[in-house]
Amino acid sequence: MANMSAKKKEMPLLCPAERARSFSEVALGYTAEDAMEEASRCLGCKTKPCVSGCPVGIAIPDFLAKVAEGKFEEAYQIIISANALPAVSGRVCPQENQCECNCVRGKKGEAVGIGRIERFVADEHRKNKDSLPKAQKPATNGKKVAVIGSGPAGLSCAGELAKNGYEVTVFEALHTAGGVLVYGIPEFRLPKEIVADEIASLCEMGVKIECNTVVGRTVSVAELMEEEGFEAVFIGTGAGLPRFMNIPGENLKGVYSANEFLTRINLMKAYKESADTPVLHAKKVAVVGGGNVAMDAARCALRLGAEEVHIVYRRSESELPARREEVEHAKEEGIIFDLLTNPVRVLGDEDGFVCGMECVKMELGEPDASGRRRPQVKEGSEFVLACDAVVMSIGTSPNPLMKATTEGLATQSFGGIIADEQTGATSIPGVYAGGDAVTGAATVILAMGAGKKAAAAINEYLQNKN
Repeated sequence: MANMSAKKKEMPLLCPAERARSFSEVALGYTAEDAMEEASRCLGCKTKPCVSGCPVGIAIPDFLAKVAEGKFEEAYQIIISANALPAVSGRVCPQENQCECNCVRGKKGEAVGIGRIERFVADEHRKNKDSLPKAQKPATNGKKVAVIGSGPAGLSCAGELAKNGYEVTVFEALHTAGGVLVYGIPEFRLPKEIVADEIASLCEMGVKIECNTVVGRTVSVAELMEEEGFEAVFIGTGAGLPRFMNIPGENLKGVYSANEFLTRINLMKAYKESADTPVLHAKKVAVVGGGNVAMDAARCALRLGAEEVHIVYRRSESELPARREEVEHAKEEGIIFDLLTNPVRVLGDEDGFVCGMECVKMELGEPDASGRRRPQVKEGSEFVLACDAVVMSIGTSPNPLMKATTEGLATQSFGGIIADEQTGATSIPGVYAGGDAVTGAATVILAMGAGKKAAAAINEYLQNKN
């Protein structure tokens, strides 16, 4: 029976005091009863507007109907047919801007908690998978495809190609597969065990993963195709090149890019007491930026033992690009938001360590090209924010290595690979690209959508080629 409640089922959370000093997962997940109750809020609209908002095209009303009936494994099979990483996307996908923002239920009240239910279904499958029949490995068609980068775009592309019988090898530069899912997103939002499980499922389908392989250094794209027998290549190398503000003092000890800070903590396990990875356990930390990465860095700094953590952002709260949920969680944990504030200089002591950050207050003027009101400096508003570490989280751009080592690969001025929006085709025949390597830093689910589209295009290209 349909549930006509105007509000979605609350997600159970660890209490703020407990989670602020722990890397345990913050969101605890729905129970079976919660998931069934929430799924029964779906109206089963004929037009399915939620599906058009999903970058990977999950048949959302169909899987929700199965959950409402308590048929969780059937729901999982519907999701996995469209989405290679459901336990990941159920946690980190900004559903509120995609499927849920199109949900008719949300016109009067709150949208159905699609992401929360997807997470439940994926976790339920993981819990019971040992007792389920093993999925048949697809029959191989003998054609080889190389995927460069094991982030969300690469994994999504690899999974789709494996389903179609391709022999897929994923080349990963780092020592662990997962890309931004393991180096960028903290344990308390996305436990590494879940990423490893999702990757293991792809390997069971026949995907091979070679870590510690820097394509462009150990082997080139041309060599993969001309000497190693790969008939097509997908580039999903992400956007791991950090940006800085180019203000005085950015080279002081204790200034990190968010990428480096999070990589040390997440991938290199600096959050564990026994870890050998060095990271500054600062007392007062300033994180510059207002996106999800800034929230992650600030919340990690708190969990590393900081007494005070500031988010320094030059616009107002309504312009914060981070998910509302992440902002609320950060506030609950005690993160201080210094809004309409911009750094102009990082200050250091006689030993070259950070001891503060000189900032100015801002006010919002006329809208700029993005439609957001442009921040302007308030005259005479300079002040010093005391801190002993600064994390710059003002964006990233694509790694320039692919461009530098792949002859004929066309790129944008900011470094993004030029690729067809629908197919991912690049300027080189048989070479495709997608995700942050093309767009610059965006969301996990958009990267997955790009990987999936490219896999379909690679399949068509190789079928027609022969």
